[in-house]
Amino acid sequence: MSSSSTNIDRINSFLAKFPRVELANIPTPLEKMQRLSQHIAGPMYFSKRDDLTGFAGGGNKARQLEYSFGDAIRCGANMILITGAVQSNYVRSAAAAAAKLGLSCHVQLENRVGDMPLSYHQSGNVLLNKLFGASSSTFHIGEDEAAADANIADIAEAHRKKGKKPYLLTLSPTTKPLGALGYMRCAGEILDQLQYQKQPIEKIVVASGSAATHVGILLGLRLLGSEISVHGICVRRDKKQQTSRVKGIVRLAENLIGCGHIVLDSDIKCHDDWLAPGYGKMNESVHEAMTLAGTLEGMIVDPVYTAKSLAGAIGLYRQGVFSNAQNILYLHTGGMPAIFAYENEITEKLNKGLSTKHPNYKP
Repeated sequence: MSSSSTNIDRINSFLAKFPRVELANIPTPLEKMQRLSQHIAGPMYFSKRDDLTGFAGGGNKARQLEYSFGDAIRCGANMILITGAVQSNYVRSAAAAAAKLGLSCHVQLENRVGDMPLSYHQSGNVLLNKLFGASSSTFHIGEDEAAADANIADIAEAHRKKGKKPYLLTLSPTTKPLGALGYMRCAGEILDQLQYQKQPIEKIVVASGSAATHVGILLGLRLLGSEISVHGICVRRDKKQQTSRVKGIVRLAENLIGCGHIVLDSDIKCHDDWLAPGYGKMNESVHEAMTLAGTLEGMIVDPVYTAKSLAGAIGLYRQGVFSNAQNILYLHTGGMPAIFAYENEITEKLNKGLSTKHPNYKP
């Protein structure tokens, strides 16, 4: 390997055998969050702006789906089937990618978040799925991943009997982790940007749900010899469950690319302090993160993933896990369309006077 090779070049050498379609507009910016950092009066926070990947509303799923759709095309598929939460960014991005590549698409929406208004089931990503031409069905057992996967497999089989060539996208922890490959590339992109900016980073914070992004970043960094620690903020499962999930997918990804066992168990860091009251549910730290991002950085974070991960990035400093001498990179994974599904709750909170706590508020 040439000494002038970039980190992206080095990562690509591991991934050359995997077909990929280009969906994301990359590289995305890596920028300082100057005003938020001053407000927290702690570490210097930076943001990797993967909300700006561009495709179908942006977000991390564009990177994840490049290798999944590359494999679908290789397999000769003419239909994509995917299962995810009602306001899933993964589902929305897959529906858009199918449209772009001329494939039909069926989405199964899992009703994971109870007691939500009708607007939650009609706006945001749900509306976008329809605009991208996807058909849809509802899976009413909200927190049974295996049952949801089995049900979408049955739907795929029904289409197969009708002559279709379906390709199934699920987020099971035993699924071939092609989505992680996109974030291995992102790890190389981040290191190249840090090197160009002459900017050291000690910690990376990312939302940890399906874990493809978390696993990809962590494995990519270790492949490139970086010891930057990666902290996953739990958005669906508690710390014990999520740590086990990340570990399992890391081992699958290591086997997939054939790099050997290079991620240590101690490298896997998950935090569930900002999870309650559960997946897709807001809490005070989420409201604070949304407010700080909006009023200090002009940045939109969503209630399901990115506000919780930003709350974690701030909260880990307040807990003493991060020090004010460190530089922290917050991986912004997007999710902006979902914010409209929470319009009532966000508006109610703002109307109750949260605006008087905004850093820019002047009576």
